[in-house]
Amino acid sequence: MVSIENITVEFGGFTLLDRISFVLNKNERVALVGKNGAGKSTLLKIMAGLQQPTHGNVSYPKELSVGYLPQQMKLSNHGTVKEEASRAFEHLQKMERELEELHREMAERTDYESEAYHRIIERATDLQELLQMSGIHNFEAEVEKTLLGLGFLRSDFDRPTREFSGGWRMRIELAKILLQAPDVLLLDEPTNHLDIESIQWLENFLATHANAVMLVSHDRAFLDTVTNRTIEVLLGNIHDYKVNYTRYVELRKERREQQLRAYENQQKQIKDTEDFIERFRYKATKSNQVQSRIKQLEKIDRIEVDEVDNSRLNLKFPPAPRSGSYPVIMEDVEKRYGDHLVFDKVTLTIGRGEKIAFVGKNGEGKSTLVKCIMQEIEHGGRLTLGHNVKIGYFAQNQAQLLDENLSVFETIDEVAVGDIRTKIRDILGAFMFGGEASEKKVKVLSGGERSRLAMIRLLLEPVNLLILDEPTNHLDLASKDVLKKAIREFDGTAIIVSHDRDFLDGLVNKVYEFGGGRVTEHIGGIYDYLATKKLDNLQQLELSKSPAAARDAAAPPKKEEKEVSSQGAAQDRPAANKLSYQEQKELNRQQRRLEKQVEEAEDQIEALETTIAGLEQELATPEGASNVEMLQNYLNTKAKLDRIMNNWEKLTLELERFRGLKV
Repeated sequence: MVSIENITVEFGGFTLLDRISFVLNKNERVALVGKNGAGKSTLLKIMAGLQQPTHGNVSYPKELSVGYLPQQMKLSNHGTVKEEASRAFEHLQKMERELEELHREMAERTDYESEAYHRIIERATDLQELLQMSGIHNFEAEVEKTLLGLGFLRSDFDRPTREFSGGWRMRIELAKILLQAPDVLLLDEPTNHLDIESIQWLENFLATHANAVMLVSHDRAFLDTVTNRTIEVLLGNIHDYKVNYTRYVELRKERREQQLRAYENQQKQIKDTEDFIERFRYKATKSNQVQSRIKQLEKIDRIEVDEVDNSRLNLKFPPAPRSGSYPVIMEDVEKRYGDHLVFDKVTLTIGRGEKIAFVGKNGEGKSTLVKCIMQEIEHGGRLTLGHNVKIGYFAQNQAQLLDENLSVFETIDEVAVGDIRTKIRDILGAFMFGGEASEKKVKVLSGGERSRLAMIRLLLEPVNLLILDEPTNHLDLASKDVLKKAIREFDGTAIIVSHDRDFLDGLVNKVYEFGGGRVTEHIGGIYDYLATKKLDNLQQLELSKSPAAARDAAAPPKKEEKEVSSQGAAQDRPAANKLSYQEQKELNRQQRRLEKQVEEAEDQIEALETTIAGLEQELATPEGASNVEMLQNYLNTKAKLDRIMNNWEKLTLELERFRGLKV
């Protein structure tokens, strides 16, 4: 569909992309990965036709349509949410207006036999057919469904777009692009302004509705769910893997290890040959053998090892001054804006050293409660900060608040005080702003580089309560991992507002869910929380609830019900005798289908494990070790086994849930 041919991008004397070529095919969903500043966004702009490369070109069929969502864009302040989203169908509405005009003209004219009248009829017929094929009469329903999926409420549809924050207006732009149903979707950090539920909706949309997709994202779980191919941008070149992100990381490691082994073996062979030549070069009796070895050396196809970008973010928070045992205590905290209730009856206690997450749809009060803790806004109820609490705050728009006309060094120099000023260049080097990079103007930095620069400001003063509002937005995957490790090792307390499931996994031990004016505590990690939510959704999907049961489900949890687990959710399910005959029959049918799929997956796993064992034995021999085709077959078979194992685990979990529904 889209062919990238020898693309080169140069800035001054620096080559950002060097003769890159690849093809994006129909139904492919490609993750574009690499460090911040590697050229990912630039490549997307070139593919969207918004930037010209220094050399090379992009080619695609004339009728191909492309939708592009940048990280930052100029947003419209005109019209309502629904009107703005409906602009995706402007071309259809224009056709509809033309058809109405043609019908009016046909009704007024009387020259029925003229050629002009026949042309009007033909044009009207063509427009009618095009509009019927396009589903013009259903577009309002599609607009509403897409806006709801991206987190808007029906009450938002008629609100002016100017009333919404930049993040929400970016959602409207995303809705417009998705509604246009282009042949190729180019998405640059599409999850930055979405909450977890909206991300899961987008995952499903891209999996079921999109044609070809290329996207940049820092959300590993999102990449794994959506993509089936990974292109890595590294030091101006690309490496193409026909697998999702997690499998790409494994294959990249295996590939480099294999290259290193092959390179070392070849170097040993070359050295032995060169030693033989040198030893017997002047012996007449060995001249034929020497000449033969010289020819062997000339014919060797030298193995090259992929370059590695060794620049690495080095992040470590300063030691936290000791705070009181409970840095934050809330009792019946509430916040209203006029008649609008954001949340009420928020009662929680955060212990020293805890790492907790605030999750929920945007607009439900996560950032508002953070502002209450920061004592930036007034609130009802009682909110107490513990003894000696020192707060370090990273706002989600922090990177945008930087002065674009300052250099990287000047940005830090203006806030640094005391002895720390003598260490600014060392700190900048640890954040990959060493050497000439420290003199770059902020306005030329990528989104991830700006986030790194904003993070440095947070490190200039020791704190014991970190409050991070969407800290991973615009950070590349490697930098995100370093930040996650630094927070895990931080000996103070951390409150993290984030929609990034992979970032929160293994980092937080408690989740506070915001929604419907309530803040609900969930003990455990992010995937414990998500598993609980998924079970609830499954019950609602499979079982028809009575109005009383629905009211009970919507009621706020009692104190003793706060610690929610997937086990408790299973125990609360209605007994099988409460199901109708048709519901039991449907559950039985789906259970049998799952049992068959599990059995088939187990047979495939057994066969693949046998094949892998045989290949491992052959690869252990000298002949097998040098057989590249056999090695590739081995890696492909292992990848297939991993995919089937993952599918088997999902099927088994789903089967257990179905069995639980009947208990």
